[in-house]
Amino acid sequence: MPIDESLAFLPLNIAVATVSDSRNAGNDTSGNTLVARLEAAGHRLAARAIIRDEVPALVAQMNAWIDDAGVDVIITTGGTGVTGRDVTPEALDQVAEKLIPGFGELFRWLSFQTIGTSTIQSRACAGLSRGTYIFCLPGSTGAVKDGWDGILATQLDARHRPCNFVDLIPRLQER
Repeated sequence: MPIDESLAFLPLNIAVATVSDSRNAGNDTSGNTLVARLEAAGHRLAARAIIRDEVPALVAQMNAWIDDAGVDVIITTGGTGVTGRDVTPEALDQVAEKLIPGFGELFRWLSFQTIGTSTIQSRACAGLSRGTYIFCLPGSTGAVKDGWDGILATQLDARHRPCNFVDLIPRLQER
């Protein structure tokens, strides 16, 4: 997919949440990978948190970032599997006004190229709430790389053609 180099890059303010009962600042490899990639692309890290696999805590953090004018995009990593403690999609369902089903579909297609049928265990998802994009990636470093490199790096770049998520930001809250 082409990047139109004649257009200006528009950096976004991105908040990153690692959803985990076991990760901390010292071992958050997927969060670190995501932050490194978004900053290397020219975006700004607006905020970062590690949140336990609990719907109320994740909903509260998402709502705080959604209400923060300094956050354009939220990306989570972790909690998208099928075990009892994996609750990120359920939290997204509580805050999203619109779901973006193509994100999860495309993520699993890309992930299939790397991990085969194991990708079916992923509930990667995305949505939109009050003008803020929310993308929920699985918690592995490989999944973060697949999601960022294969989808988000271009869709969060205003120069990507034929279209991208950035171009839509001014219209997200139209009624």
